[in-house]
Amino acid sequence: MALAEGTPDPKGGRRPTKTTTGGRPKGFTAAERAAMAERAQELETPARRGPRKAAVDEEADVLAKIAAMPEPDRTMAQRLHSLIRASAPDLSPRTWYGMPAYAKDGHIVCFFQNSGKFKTRYATLGFSDRAKLDDGAMWPTSFALGELTPAVEESIAALVRRAVR
Repeated sequence: MALAEGTPDPKGGRRPTKTTTGGRPKGFTAAERAAMAERAQELETPARRGPRKAAVDEEADVLAKIAAMPEPDRTMAQRLHSLIRASAPDLSPRTWYGMPAYAKDGHIVCFFQNSGKFKTRYATLGFSDRAKLDDGAMWPTSFALGELTPAVEESIAALVRRAVR
């Protein structure tokens, strides 16, 4: 006897449910799978490079990712890289899921997601839970970036300094 869709399977799982749109069940997009593959490669690379060369190569990897971005994200990422390095020299540049990121003591503090990464309408500056941006019961952890004006750059520099205090 065949089980109805979405009903428990006697072997412990659930049978797949058909989608109402006629497509395949929702899962990771191609861009998400590519980001996960990049992350797996990032985890392997430092072990192959050795500890001394890893830090220099990680910044080169970040700069290569930035150089590969389409405009206007490339210019924004270059400016952010300089701004973050100047505001928090203790942060180490590295890639994270294929994005430029900045870490302290091996943990990601902030990252830049260009708009082309997941085909969004704006780039994003994000902060991890390691960033010390706590402010009451709720605070933002990512910011949409339309353009980098002097006022926006000063706000970003202040956030980055606060994140690593």
